[in-house]
Amino acid sequence: MTDEGPILHADLDSFYASVEQRDDPRLRGRPVIVGGGVVLAASYEAKAYGVRTAMGGRQARRLCPHAVVVPPRMSAYSAASKAVFAVFEDTTPWVEGLSIDEAFLDVGGLAKVAGRPSVIGERLRREVAERVGLPITVGVARTKFLAKVASRVAKPDGLLVVPHDGELAFLHPLPVEVVWGVGKVTAEKLRTRGIRTVGQLAEYRELDLVSMLGRASGRQMHALSHNHDPRRVTMGRRRRSIGAQRALGRGRRSPEELDVVLLTIVDRIARRLRAAHRVCRTVTLRLRFADFTRVTRSQTLHEPTAGTETIVAAARALLAAAMPLIYDRGITLLGASLSNLDDDTAIQLALPFERERATALDTALDSVREKFGRASVTRAVQLGRPDDLEMLMLPD
Repeated sequence: MTDEGPILHADLDSFYASVEQRDDPRLRGRPVIVGGGVVLAASYEAKAYGVRTAMGGRQARRLCPHAVVVPPRMSAYSAASKAVFAVFEDTTPWVEGLSIDEAFLDVGGLAKVAGRPSVIGERLRREVAERVGLPITVGVARTKFLAKVASRVAKPDGLLVVPHDGELAFLHPLPVEVVWGVGKVTAEKLRTRGIRTVGQLAEYRELDLVSMLGRASGRQMHALSHNHDPRRVTMGRRRRSIGAQRALGRGRRSPEELDVVLLTIVDRIARRLRAAHRVCRTVTLRLRFADFTRVTRSQTLHEPTAGTETIVAAARALLAAAMPLIYDRGITLLGASLSNLDDDTAIQLALPFERERATALDTALDSVREKFGRASVTRAVQLGRPDDLEMLMLPD
């Protein structure tokens, strides 16, 4: 009986930057930063100088002045992602995508035909390198949580297997930040109590952690610190949200400019919503400020919709309410997402054909854009402005 867990967490290394280095041999071995105003991705050569994702471009260039800064190419990243997921699906039918560059794979039933999980993981890494030309790291463990932690520790371009009898010995010395849900604020709260490692977290009773962190967080962190994670790899999971966001750099933006950005985002995600034959109930605005703090604001609609104008109205109201914060702190990123999704056939209409009339124009415009390109019909306020939003499609 194998002592290797059946779950693989496969995670591409510095995905955007790796695609740039793959496609331009002059960039290989050099520090590469994707995105100018805000860092969208950094190669490991740039990370060695302290450059990190979401860092301001000016700060990144101060840390690594000889870095090569390249604009994002979302179409290239999307194509690379599809090619990598094809490798995943050739490996096992049980694939749960987490984002454009990572997934969980369950290989537990493949021992007789494909070998041990570690053998499958190494083969997967080799095939991604040969077929797609990108480095990928794989963690192998008994639980999803530990497989993800293992891939994080093994980066870059590595493979790490956590055997059953070595799970806690591997997990407990690690910094408490590896536990899902432990961000900067929670980590600081834990550090004030002398909790710096997962092992120290595991010494606390669940009741104590609930009192310290709240019921949901306390229970989750107690379970994960003991590697209790019953979740299975789920294939064919439907989207829980659809969203996009745009990095704005650190310059001042007028309300009119922000409105144009918001309109472009909403147009894009509303088209994706209708293409998926879904409707939404909740519109969420995402903001990141110049001091790197973030806020979200949401509005739940009275009725589910796929209509662009209804979504635009809700998003504009949220943006207007957030303007005092934007004036005070400055804005570096604006995003929107649609959630509380359902099938478009689930709407109970108040009047016959009401939904058809409300979305007829949207549907006609979608058809024109699909046939002639998304720039063939646009809003007047968007004329002459760059449309680069696809570089930051939000993960589900």
